[in-house]
Amino acid sequence: MPKMKSNRGAAKRFRAKSNSSFKRKQSHMSHILTKKSSKRKRQLGTPATIADADVKAVRKLLPYS
Repeated sequence: MPKMKSNRGAAKRFRAKSNSSFKRKQSHMSHILTKKSSKRKRQLGTPATIADADVKAVRKLLPYS
């Protein structure tokens, strides 16, 4: 049986956490940063976890994580 392929787009967006969840980057940090407050930019820089409803779908995209 050949190895399963990971979805490469998902592999670049999500990383597995130790508690069977996934961390992700937050949006709104790529451009138009001058009008955003320092507090908002700082908080958007921290990684977030994906929603519980999406864990099953991401696990299917990343079979070896």
